[in-house]
Amino acid sequence: MLISKPIAEGIRAGTVTTQYRRWDEPRVKVGSTQLTSAGLIRFTRVARVNDLSKLTDRAARAAGMKDADTLRKALAPKPNRKPSERGGKGGDTIYRINLEWAGEDPRLALREALPAPDELADIAARLDRLDRRQTGPWTRDILEWIRDNPHVVSKELAALRNVELQPMKVDIRKLKALGLTISHDVGYELSPRGAAYLTWLAGQ
Repeated sequence: MLISKPIAEGIRAGTVTTQYRRWDEPRVKVGSTQLTSAGLIRFTRVARVNDLSKLTDRAARAAGMKDADTLRKALAPKPNRKPSERGGKGGDTIYRINLEWAGEDPRLALREALPAPDELADIAARLDRLDRRQTGPWTRDILEWIRDNPHVVSKELAALRNVELQPMKVDIRKLKALGLTISHDVGYELSPRGAAYLTWLAGQ
């Protein structure tokens, strides 16, 4: 479920407590969590909305929208949506999703934690699995590029590495999930955990 940064910040602050989505069926489960730019959020209820005309301005503001009319426009069916897109972007049913902030991004603490010897071996094993793809190993290369080019705009970093931008971002998110990198508004840098791993790797 895509959640923009302003909405995520609103959930964290407690000013946004619901979201509305047009889906063919619910795509989140009550009790499950999702990582956002403002930390973890938890889904507490999912309910079908049968009558958009009953939406109030108060309900819209709880979803981070200006008023009910704005929310209804946002939920209007997409024109010329092909049958094959059903179940993809958009859908035939409106759902109200209640949510709450569930805590900080667990990667924040992880990236500051210097790994113990057994953790270093575990990181190496995880990265080895990521390296097993047709194009060959890539994790050490990109970690070293980030170390040597901190805060370089991602588009420029992709050009420096001669790779496509979006796949590179996906790769870096995988490293971030292991607490090895830090994302900034402009570019990336190694986390203390990532720097410790490269130092360990150099000594092997």
